[in-house]
Amino acid sequence: MTSDTTNTDTNNTQFDNASIIKRANIYFDGKCVSHTVLLSDGTRKTLGVIFPASLTFSTQAAEKIDVNAGRCRVRNPGEEQWREYGPGESISVPANTSFDIEVVETLDYVCHYF
Repeated sequence: MTSDTTNTDTNNTQFDNASIIKRANIYFDGKCVSHTVLLSDGTRKTLGVIFPASLTFSTQAAEKIDVNAGRCRVRNPGEEQWREYGPGESISVPANTSFDIEVVETLDYVCHYF
């Protein structure tokens, strides 16, 4: 996971020409709630919130998580160091891995899948 300080999606306030899956994705007993957005070009994203908690997520596809609001700390797989992220920053996560996240302040995010 790396911080990407050139988060261009943070400047976007909406996604146009999109379909939204009505049913929410609810994980960790409601600590993470998101909705899937399907863009007209076939791109899939999720928009969601993670409430304060310490969680471990597993990935299948590579992900880029744009932080819209809130604060968290993320630990890379196999590392002991935590990295802090806030609004306007992005977290890159490789495919087929897991990462630890400690949400300090409710996190509003957009997740892009590759």
